[in-house]
Amino acid sequence: AVARETGFGSGQVINLGNRNLSVSANDKDGLTAASAINLAAAREFSNDKKAAAYTGSKGSRMRAGVNAGSNAPDAIKILERLREKGMLVPGSSLGAEIRGEYRRIKRPLLSNAFGKSADLVDDGNLILVTSSVPGEGKSYTALNLALAIAQERDHTVLLIDADVTKQGVSRMLGIERRRPDLTDLLTSEDLSVAKAMLRTDVPGLVLLPAGKPHEYITEMVASQRMSRLVSELANRYSDRVIIFDGPPLLSTPEAPILASLVGQVVFVIEAGKTPHAIVDDALGMLPKEKAIGLVLNKSESISNRGGYYYNYYAAYGDRQEDDKEK
Repeated sequence: AVARETGFGSGQVINLGNRNLSVSANDKDGLTAASAINLAAAREFSNDKKAAAYTGSKGSRMRAGVNAGSNAPDAIKILERLREKGMLVPGSSLGAEIRGEYRRIKRPLLSNAFGKSADLVDDGNLILVTSSVPGEGKSYTALNLALAIAQERDHTVLLIDADVTKQGVSRMLGIERRRPDLTDLLTSEDLSVAKAMLRTDVPGLVLLPAGKPHEYITEMVASQRMSRLVSELANRYSDRVIIFDGPPLLSTPEAPILASLVGQVVFVIEAGKTPHAIVDDALGMLPKEKAIGLVLNKSESISNRGGYYYNYYAAYGDRQEDDKEK
């Protein structure tokens, strides 16, 4: 299949307890339908051992400089907050299998950014996480995906809260009042990107908060200033992944604009709730040349119902092919 050339292959429906993720994608020619994969129930691993491995072995094994900011005096402290919220960090309540499945999700994204399929995806290190409507779990997905990529030995990640209206990531991390922020960068030509990025106590993770809602945020996102900013972020560090937690596609005009600036889109769907027609409308707003991954979120156990979700959502690629034939 063409999708395998971009590193995605067939999609997956992954059992994450109450958070199932479905991943499939397209290259510049089309999106393949997902195939359902049911996995065993998650098993907890030792948080103490994982935490020790995280703080010890990662520091010694990572390339020099990748996690230097985590010990800097000005690094913001978010690790304990992430543990309390059950996010993908050592010592949290997140199960071993769920952590493993996030690792599966990030692999094709990294392949499209830096690996064997990078030549087929322009700006593959720029990734937008979005959804059709609010409440589907895109910010949760964006944050955990960023944490998963931050664990890489050869790459770092910058997570940008680009949903200025809701500020989901910023609020989850308690950085919604940090300045300067994305809005400041877009309103000031004199402000440097380096001054706005927040180093954290999570090795490999840098943040850029959204900022206050702005009357002209759509025009600001569509501006040449934004294009130059994205280009600078993409090329500033050759090993860095930039993840944008964008607004929902059907809620604001900014999301389609952001989609035009990135190379890959992770599209989050709330299982069993978001109507099929709404998903179709939102997907139709994405540029056809982008690599698109579908994430099925918030579903119940798929051990007995995986076929339902597969039939309901995963035929996106088939429908595209059918439309071409009509």
